[in-house]
Amino acid sequence: MKKLVTLLTVLLFTASLIQAQALKDSWSLGFGGALYHGTSINSMPRALKSFGGYLSLQRSFTEHSGLRLALDFGSLTNSPSGQSGKDITNTSLAGNIAYVYTFMPCETLSPFATVGAGINSYSVDMSDVVGVSDIDDAAIQIGVSFGMLANLNDNWKIKAELGNYTVLSTDFDGVGGTTGYGVLGSNSDAYMKFDIGAEWYFSKGEPSKICQLYDGLEVPDPVDYERLENIVKKYIPREVIKEVVVTKEVSGSGGMVNNNMVLMGVNYDFSSNRLKPEAYPILYHTANVMKQNPSVDIEVQGYTDNIGSEKSNKALSQRRADSVKSYLIARGIDASRVKAVGYGESNPMGDNKDAAGRAMNRRIEFKVLD
Repeated sequence: MKKLVTLLTVLLFTASLIQAQALKDSWSLGFGGALYHGTSINSMPRALKSFGGYLSLQRSFTEHSGLRLALDFGSLTNSPSGQSGKDITNTSLAGNIAYVYTFMPCETLSPFATVGAGINSYSVDMSDVVGVSDIDDAAIQIGVSFGMLANLNDNWKIKAELGNYTVLSTDFDGVGGTTGYGVLGSNSDAYMKFDIGAEWYFSKGEPSKICQLYDGLEVPDPVDYERLENIVKKYIPREVIKEVVVTKEVSGSGGMVNNNMVLMGVNYDFSSNRLKPEAYPILYHTANVMKQNPSVDIEVQGYTDNIGSEKSNKALSQRRADSVKSYLIARGIDASRVKAVGYGESNPMGDNKDAAGRAMNRRIEFKVLD
């Protein structure tokens, strides 16, 4: 059991390093093992002697909602009250259909919940208990569960799920009557089931865009930092570099050493506040650095080129700064740590007389606040 927990922890940690992709209009197969534990029963559960497995087929209609058809099979071992040395073994085969709701499909660790019903066909072996007959029966089963999906890659996820299931019968445990309550308060036998397994997405529709902060974002090409550096060297006077980049280290910044930083690659198209695709990996890294340095607050400074009126450029630069702030907040940075200010066409870095220089001026800078 200890080895199983260790393996699960390693897998979940590894999966948490992989960026999630929300899926819609998809099909997936699930499979894995399960541990059972009787809850609303008259007999006494035998620790670690109840186990089984599952197979499932899920149809996800949207990023959040779907239906799942599952086949659960297991063996529950209990003892009659006062007879701890005797075994009552229940072998069950349950078919269920459930509604599945995924709460945060964009996260690498994505919680979900299910509610559903089905038929449980069970057989109770009472041969170890003298004077009692075996039981073969079937009953309606209802249940709810909560679980977590951990992203491995575009097609595979690890799943952990804990459910509570009520069998609308009082002899599921081999002993008539019940001393507890199942789901929805029904006076019937019930059990809990803990699943550990994998989910394989074998069919997917068009890629979902709900995890992207801006519409129309495509997978970015690698950022050509050398080209950007050459543009900077060509259009930025050395004395401006000295003013912008200082070598004073911020206490506790863990590597954020500049009071003012130009985010190379975070630029905009003309008259637009929509971030270019190549900006996202840069901002993603910035958000991670801020998470590692919770004492650091920043001012996001938006700039424009000199085309257009000063008033309109000031408003556009503010929208650009706000777009970056919105992205950082969406990545988990507290809004109180980010101040967004638009400075319009002031403080140009490049020459506004040519296209390359104007492109450099449509930029974002970060200032670390004291």
